[in-house]
Amino acid sequence: MTLAEMTDEIRRRVGENSGFGHTVKFDFGAVGRIFIDAQSVPNRVTNDDAPAQTTIQVRFDDFCKIADGTKSPAAAFFAGRLKVSGNVGVSWKLGSIIGVERAQRHRLDAE
Repeated sequence: MTLAEMTDEIRRRVGENSGFGHTVKFDFGAVGRIFIDAQSVPNRVTNDDAPAQTTIQVRFDDFCKIADGTKSPAAAFFAGRLKVSGNVGVSWKLGSIIGVERAQRHRLDAE
């Protein structure tokens, strides 16, 4: 999956008004980033390098595995493969807007 494809997928999962209320940046190093602004309505998901309340540094391939449910974000964090700066509490709530369950729910709604 490319960064553009993953950005579109995360945009679909977040939707227009997730109720999340925070800004988060996923930093994939040289691959790029995904920025979620869930403070504004409609919510925005871009590849901007904007300031965020929480920044998560993770390799893009690890993020793809987390997003598709084949890797646990907690396991990646405790293995040192995912680093959080800023508001750590926000990172633990991300499953509510980008988790596998949300993706499955959106797929069912689309059918």
